[in-house]
Amino acid sequence: MNRLAARLVLSHVLVAVLGGLATFLVVRLLTPELFDRMMGAAGPMMGQGRGGSLRGQVADAVTQALLVGILVGIAAATVFGIFAAQRLVRPLRQLGDTTREIAAGRYDVRVARPREHELALLADDVNTLGRTLAETESRRVRLLGELAHEMRTPLTVIEGSVEGMIDGVLPTGPERLGLVSDEVRRLRRLADDLSALSRTEEGRLGLVRGTADLRVVVADAVERLRPQADDAGVSLRVQTPAGPVPVAVDADRFAQVVTNLVGNALRATQPGGSIEVRVVVEGREASVAVADTGEGLAPEDVARVFERFYRVPDRRRGGADTGSGIGLTIAFGIVRAHGGTLEAASPGRGRGATFTARLPLVPVAQPAVASG
Repeated sequence: MNRLAARLVLSHVLVAVLGGLATFLVVRLLTPELFDRMMGAAGPMMGQGRGGSLRGQVADAVTQALLVGILVGIAAATVFGIFAAQRLVRPLRQLGDTTREIAAGRYDVRVARPREHELALLADDVNTLGRTLAETESRRVRLLGELAHEMRTPLTVIEGSVEGMIDGVLPTGPERLGLVSDEVRRLRRLADDLSALSRTEEGRLGLVRGTADLRVVVADAVERLRPQADDAGVSLRVQTPAGPVPVAVDADRFAQVVTNLVGNALRATQPGGSIEVRVVVEGREASVAVADTGEGLAPEDVARVFERFYRVPDRRRGGADTGSGIGLTIAFGIVRAHGGTLEAASPGRGRGATFTARLPLVPVAQPAVASG
């Protein structure tokens, strides 16, 4: 009795039975009284003689007709209930089969859209779930491949250097060991970035927010990267407003955003170029824009630059370009966790790029005005 089809059929039968019983009782009780009234109105002579037997015969005939009608109604309700149950259960069974296929890993399976509006919406949700899981699985596979690619180069360098030193082909000196140490640091940075990416995407950053002056947070982060800019021959400037810019942020986390954005700009800018970091107040928001005169982005790159491990095609690779390819992804997640947005813009390849992070300002309490 827990099956939906049986319960639907039973509900139709119960409706028919209750309706039939109600009709039977009403007609059976009212028929004699109505008959008496009709006979009384026809005259005293009509009410004598066969009136009593005629009254009983009419009541019996009505009773038999009602019983036949009730049986026919129950049979019709049963047939209709079975038909309606099949029409409802068939698409539900298809939905169940599709969800089991999706659970088994066949994300390309789709369920046909029923004509019923509610079931059609449910089918759309199941199909959307399948597409979303397919995209998630595709990203997971791509992530594993990209991670293996990122690890392959430093591991190859370390393995070759160590084997060469063991065989005596390469000298075991500071220069060679320094190269191995650089690759180990690269692997450690990759591991740290992956850990930060995981916490960002799972919402486990553990932000410790406090009201901070955005000018100070940005200026301190930029100053830590100034030696790298000087070594690269790139001009690094900071512009901030005169007054404080109060925002509710985790200062360390947002400093990481600025570091990632400026570091990305340094890797994209050739010697002689410039990077400008601007802090601007726009209404109820504060923005931090990092603009460079570097390689720029094509329109298709702008749309994908925040994807994990995405690298701009044909980008210049310098010796200092040891980025993991997920710095912008981490920055995007941190800004979003603060309730802000991070956007990229570029006029085109070779014309520089601008990354802008926006955060809501902390409302400043207005001083009370004494009434005279």
